[in-house]
Amino acid sequence: MALLALKPNPLPNGFRLCPKRTNASAAAAAARSPSVHPLPDELQLVADIRSPYNHIRVADVSPRAAGHPLAGARLLLLDGPGNIHSLSFPRRGDRPPLTGTYLDAFATLPPLLPRPSLAVLGFSAGAAARALLHFYPDISVHGWELDPAVLAVARDFFGLADLERRHAPRLSVHVGDALEARAPPGGFGGAAVDLFARGSVLPALQEPGTWRRLGAVVAPGGRVMVNCGGAGVEAEDEGRDGAAVKDATLRAMAAAFGEGAVSVLHVDGSWVAMTGPPVTAPEAAAAWRARLPPELRHFVDAWRPYGAGASGE
Repeated sequence: MALLALKPNPLPNGFRLCPKRTNASAAAAAARSPSVHPLPDELQLVADIRSPYNHIRVADVSPRAAGHPLAGARLLLLDGPGNIHSLSFPRRGDRPPLTGTYLDAFATLPPLLPRPSLAVLGFSAGAAARALLHFYPDISVHGWELDPAVLAVARDFFGLADLERRHAPRLSVHVGDALEARAPPGGFGGAAVDLFARGSVLPALQEPGTWRRLGAVVAPGGRVMVNCGGAGVEAEDEGRDGAAVKDATLRAMAAAFGEGAVSVLHVDGSWVAMTGPPVTAPEAAAAWRARLPPELRHFVDAWRPYGAGASGE
């Protein structure tokens, strides 16, 4: 996530939740940025690491931070501005591993897929994969993350090593550019795409050709779900306006898949898009809802077909 590409609620001191990034040249350039924003008082620094691609910080939000939407969470912050690219909460009893952000929407995708396999393009610390593996015992998840240091931090501080041990037959994490992800014969059932660079949706995702290539990793009848950002996403480059980039990303998806085959979900300033026939008919929506855990059913009725009136901020 980025400092809140999809924010569940406005975060104090300018923090926002932002998605993960890929693309080696963009990420390496961002890592060289000399501007490092100090952490707000309610965050406690746990780790501070520099890799060839990122300035990586892990920070805990005080559980006593009154009114903070992420009180008690552990955050993965990347680059100088401290964009939040993943988060986790301490497990309490049977509490599902949800984040209260757009990442949870990815966990609604499996019931719509032709086969129980999902590619997570922009894996980061594995928040989306954790929810998918928790709710769907038969699903297999393949994740791609560009920066091996991010995965090392995820294993040390976000429980990824334990997740990999517990779900070894069903979880595979690959180091590499997500845009070059390779699918198994017949394709994945679906793909969750969360790719940002320098605080903005990856520029390649504003090109229809990129979406045609990504669509090819999905089996016939499969779907792609995408974090498109929005006005709440602050890019490091002044010319990358969050709302304009979101609109360009949606236009590129519509050009690649057909405007009638793209739906959008708006969550507090951030937008998620999904390919495939809109699930808006009452019978189809009811069937989808019935196959979801109760914690995720509220997402079903929030989807709208992409088009006039569906993509404004």
